[in-house]
Amino acid sequence: MTLAEGVQDIAFIVLAALMIMAALGVVLFEKIVYSAFLLALVFISISGLYVLLNADFVAAAQILIYVGAVNVLILFAIMLVNKREIYTPVKNRWLRQGATAVVCGGLFLLLGTMVVATPWAIDETVVTGSTVIAIGKHFFSDFLLPFELASVLLLMAMVGAIILARRDFIPAVSKTSKQPQGDLKLPERPREVAAIAGNSPKN
Repeated sequence: MTLAEGVQDIAFIVLAALMIMAALGVVLFEKIVYSAFLLALVFISISGLYVLLNADFVAAAQILIYVGAVNVLILFAIMLVNKREIYTPVKNRWLRQGATAVVCGGLFLLLGTMVVATPWAIDETVVTGSTVIAIGKHFFSDFLLPFELASVLLLMAMVGAIILARRDFIPAVSKTSKQPQGDLKLPERPREVAAIAGNSPKN
């Protein structure tokens, strides 16, 4: 084993342990804000695993999209809702937690068996290079229309999120209410401020 292989093995073990601990924190913490921050740590750990696989573009996309967009959107949603609710104890909670643990354990064993049974042969003759330039050329030539349509769709989603977030601040106008006619007027000054300004000595 060379020094580079040893560093890769240690980096993989550290990133995998960090990802597992952060994922457990996401589902075990009661405060949803802590879970959201730990979810960002999970995404960052996955990006590190992509770097170890020489998938530079996927690692950068993982950081930009999942950490910089999806996780930030989750945090904004948590902060905008900001509802303080006292949670009442759920009956037979241990039964639900036990069923969840059984399902998660079964999925873990299934994925572990698949990893062990899959032959992970590495072709040493393949020369891996940066894929960012090739993907960028395809984005702006062959897939230009889907790329632009995706940007328009994201813009529409952002505008809709802003409207939904500010709906409580928009006053509801009833049909029976009379709208003021004529020019708009500035609000009057408070009487205390006007009295002080009137009693001030003139130069």
